[in-house]
Amino acid sequence: MKKPRIEDLAKLDLNTYEAVIVASQHSRSLNAKRLAKLEQMEEDPGVSIESRKITAVALQDVLDGKVKFKRSDSM
Repeated sequence: MKKPRIEDLAKLDLNTYEAVIVASQHSRSLNAKRLAKLEQMEEDPGVSIESRKITAVALQDVLDGKVKFKRSDSM
């Protein structure tokens, strides 16, 4: 997996601030799933956990278009 770069945000219809907000919300969701897997791991050692950094995964998901978001113009 390539390292996500801020320059890649130019491809999206997001400014840097918006992309960071979307990625941070997605990383919270990913972290909650990881914590749930950690709890399962205590009971079943066969459960695998993502070893990459959550923030890098979330930003890459935003860049790849895997995260759905709705732009609000009321800000």
